Amino acid sequence: MQDVLTLILGGGRGTRLYPLTQQRSEPAVPLAGKYRLIDVPISNSLNSGLNRIYVLTQFLSVSLHQHIAQAYKGGPFSSGFVEVLAAQQTNENADWYKGTADALRQNIRYVREESCTDILVLSGDQLYRMDFADLIHRHRDTNADVTVAVLPVDQDHARQLGVVLLDENDRVQRFQEKPQSDPDLHLLQTPHDTMERRGFACPGKPYLANMGIYLFTRKAFFDLLNGTQSAMDLVHEILVPAVATHRFQGYLFTGYWEDLGSIKSYHEANLALAGDSPPFDFHNSKGVIYTRMRNLPASRLNGADMVHCLISDGCHVDPGTRLERCVIGLRSQIGPNVTMRDTILLGGDRYETAAEKAANRKRGDPDVGVGEGAFIQNAIIDKQCRIGRNVRIVNERGLRNFDGENYFIRDGIVVVPKGTLVKDGTVI
Repeated sequence: MQDVLTLILGGGRGTRLYPLTQQRSEPAVPLAGKYRLIDVPISNSLNSGLNRIYVLTQFLSVSLHQHIAQAYKGGPFSSGFVEVLAAQQTNENADWYKGTADALRQNIRYVREESCTDILVLSGDQLYRMDFADLIHRHRDTNADVTVAVLPVDQDHARQLGVVLLDENDRVQRFQEKPQSDPDLHLLQTPHDTMERRGFACPGKPYLANMGIYLFTRKAFFDLLNGTQSAMDLVHEILVPAVATHRFQGYLFTGYWEDLGSIKSYHEANLALAGDSPPFDFHNSKGVIYTRMRNLPASRLNGADMVHCLISDGCHVDPGTRLERCVIGLRSQIGPNVTMRDTILLGGDRYETAAEKAANRKRGDPDVGVGEGAFIQNAIIDKQCRIGRNVRIVNERGLRNFDGENYFIRDGIVVVPKGTLVKDGTVI
C-alpha cells in the first residue's frame, strides 16, 4: 500500500452545486452537519492504508486549505502526508487548470518525485465507503494498466454517468460518457444472468456506471497524460479512447455510493442521513470518516419537537420549534416557534458576540441564525445567514429554477447563499 500515491481532484468550479460554491470550492461544501465533502475521499484513503495524498485545488480554495491543514496534521514520525497542490504559475505553464486531465498533467512532477508504482485518482464530491486495498489487489492480479471502479445503476442514472461494458474477465470492452440514445444504452447493457454469475444480483440495474475512481500503473499514468498534451478532460479525451490501446479492468462495487455534485442530489443525500435507517454511517468499524476537531459545547435543545434530524455541535434550539427531516449544522441558532421541514441549515463559522448582537438591534438586522416564527421548507440555508422573524421560505410560486435577489431555486429547492440577510416578514 505504501507504493500507491493518491490524487484527489478538488479544483473544479462546482457549477452544479452553485450557489453553495459561490464562496468555496466544491470539496469544501459542508456535509451531514459537521463534515466536508473532501473528508470522504481522504478518510477512505487513510482507512485503506494509503497515507500519501495530494489534493489538487484551484477555485476559491482558502477554506479547503484551512480545513485540510487543521484536520489532517501528520505527526513528526509519520511517513505519510495530506497536502494541497494549488494551481500555480510555473516555467512550464502559466494557465489555470483547463480540465481534470490538465490538472493532473500540471502536477505530474510531484508524482514523478514520489517512489510509487500505482496512482489512485479520486473525485471530491461523492459519498461512499470503500477499502481501496481490494481494488489495488484486483488491479495488480489482473496486470491492468488502468482499473475503473463501477457499480450497477438503472437507466436514468446511466444517462447521467459514464457507462462501461465488461467481458467475462471484467476487462472493459466499451466505455461511453453519458449515453443518451436507446441504441447506445442497449449496447452497454449487462445481462442479468451475467451479473448473477459475478455474485451481484441487482434487478433493474443492468448498467455498470463509472464511479470516478481510477487506479493507474505509473507507466500508464505518464504515458496517457504525456501522450495527449492537448487533452483536457480525463475521461472523455483520455480514458475512453485508451480502452482500445491499454488494458482496462473493471472493479465491481455494490455498496452505497452517491454523487453529491448537484443541489438535488446533495439535498436528498443529506436528508436521507437523518432518517430511521440512514444509508451511510460516518462512524463504522469498517472505517471512520474523519474531520476537523472543534472545541464546541454540547447542543442545547429547549423544549423543541424534532423528528428525523441530525443536530451538530454547538447548536441552540428554542422552545416551540418543530424540526422535521432536517440537518442542522455547527453553531446553528434557531429561535422560538420556528418550523423547518426537509431543510439543511449549515450553521455558522463562529458565534456572534454580545456587542455584535447589540449592533444588529441598532440597525434592525436579525442575528445570525433563524428568527422567531420563521417557516422554512425544502431549502438549504448556507452558513452565517440571518433569517428574520416570521420569514417564510417555501418556494411560494412553485418555481423549478430561478435566480432571485438574495436566493436561488434549483430543482424546486430554495438555496440561500452564505452570509445572506433575509429581513423580517420576507416571503420567498
